[in-house]
Amino acid sequence: MKIAIRIIVLLIILGIFGGTLYYLYSKNEEKPVVFTTQKAFVTNIVMKTVATGSVVPRREIDVKSRVSGIIDELYVEAGKKVNKGDVLAKVKIIPDMVRLNEAESRVSRAKITLEDAQTAYNRQKQLLDQKVIAESEFMPLKLALNNANEEVNTAENNLALIKEGASKKSGEVSNTMIRATVTGTVLIVPVKVGSSVIESNTFNEGTTIATVADLGEMIFQGKVDESEVGKIKPGMEMLLNIGAIEKETFKAKLEFIAPKGVEDKGAIKFEIKAAISLKDSVFIRSGYSASADIVLDKRDSVLAIPEGLITFSKDSAFVEVETAPQTFEKRYIKTGLSDGINIEVISGIDSMVKLKQPLALENQMMPD
Repeated sequence: MKIAIRIIVLLIILGIFGGTLYYLYSKNEEKPVVFTTQKAFVTNIVMKTVATGSVVPRREIDVKSRVSGIIDELYVEAGKKVNKGDVLAKVKIIPDMVRLNEAESRVSRAKITLEDAQTAYNRQKQLLDQKVIAESEFMPLKLALNNANEEVNTAENNLALIKEGASKKSGEVSNTMIRATVTGTVLIVPVKVGSSVIESNTFNEGTTIATVADLGEMIFQGKVDESEVGKIKPGMEMLLNIGAIEKETFKAKLEFIAPKGVEDKGAIKFEIKAAISLKDSVFIRSGYSASADIVLDKRDSVLAIPEGLITFSKDSAFVEVETAPQTFEKRYIKTGLSDGINIEVISGIDSMVKLKQPLALENQMMPD
């Protein structure tokens, strides 16, 4: 009985040991690799580079004050459309006391001179009427009176200019009324009623009262890396994507490439500008960030394959074509334009052959 039990236990141990060996063997046995295949297809190949920037008006004008003073009234706000010549604001002049005192003194002196000239004129006019003096002696007094009148008018106009910003002759306070110099939309009004402003002159840019631009003519202004700038030229087509406007793309045409680059975060970049073809149904605001795809080259309806299927060796390129189930052979092909994902196939294969897909590419295409 004991011998039978020992035999049974031994058989059980041998069975477990044999099962373990079989499990380990089957576990380590390599499964045959099965490659997936893919056919060439017809598509459009577009080679492009990307530029980042913003959308701005082609002409953006800062309207400056022509006199120094304080904003007395504002007639516009951001977003309002204005025409050339429309009044944007009124400036109240705060005259310089030294200049004001000199102007008032000049008026007083001119009036004194006028009174003296008038007195001499009246006295000599009586003598002329009595034919006591000749007319030639009277004419200098008449000229002096006219000069004195003109000096009074000039002094009073100068005083009015200092105090009010306009002379009596003009009939309007043109200097204190800030007017739009172009037709467009008011983008910003950086001043408020009561703000001090400085006049625009040779030594000072002056205070900006408002910025006016035509939003009907917008351009893309961006930068291109130095490694790409040699591939582009004016006249190239661009596809514009504006971050704030989803599901809309805009066509643009490259107009300008800066002749000099600037350093931007350690890289040299060149400024570019492009005219945008606007859509009536979409309103574009100034300053929207945007990215532009610049089309360097394109091919329409050409035979193409994923670039990952190709093996490049020196100056040659080849793919592996399936000649029998899971049997492949190398076949050299001639390639054309590539967009970084798909590449044009000029010759070597057609759309009927099956191409071996590398495992690395297959794994990349598998979902996580």
